[in-house]
Amino acid sequence: MIETPRLILRQWRDTDYLPFTEMSANPEVMRYFPKVLTRAESDVYIDKLKAIIEKQGWGFWAVELKQTQQLIGLVGLHDQPTQFSFSPCVEIGWRLDQPFWGKGYAKEAANAALDFAFNHLQLETVVSFTTLENLRSQALMQSLGMRKLVEFQHPALAKDHPLSWHVLYEIQQSDRIK
Repeated sequence: MIETPRLILRQWRDTDYLPFTEMSANPEVMRYFPKVLTRAESDVYIDKLKAIIEKQGWGFWAVELKQTQQLIGLVGLHDQPTQFSFSPCVEIGWRLDQPFWGKGYAKEAANAALDFAFNHLQLETVVSFTTLENLRSQALMQSLGMRKLVEFQHPALAKDHPLSWHVLYEIQQSDRIK
């Protein structure tokens, strides 16, 4: 569990399934993902995230508001050993429910995840990527001190898919902004 002034990043709970399903069915939340998720797909995804955290002690954590214990999304780290031309790497990612956008929660949680990556895991570099059109996530990456490296086609998407082109950012432990 990781705490910030307003948030807790933690392992997934049974009570997270329904709110995460609702979030993952929102077309606006899922705008830069290939599709919205069904209840079954959302549940399988949480099961996968839980198993990864149980195995290695970190991953895409559930994020809750300290004050209300309400699930607001996910933020964390994910190992990418082989999928990309820039693998192996560890990525940082986030997905928050729409009512929680624009309140600084993603940056607060992402900073905590980066602290964990650099101070606990002793990583030298962390990457992040998103579609070219996702300017909000790119702005967050920049505000975290990440540098844009290259544009690339996501290998899991067809070359003609509207979201296939992505941008890769990175931050090194040595350039970490406190």
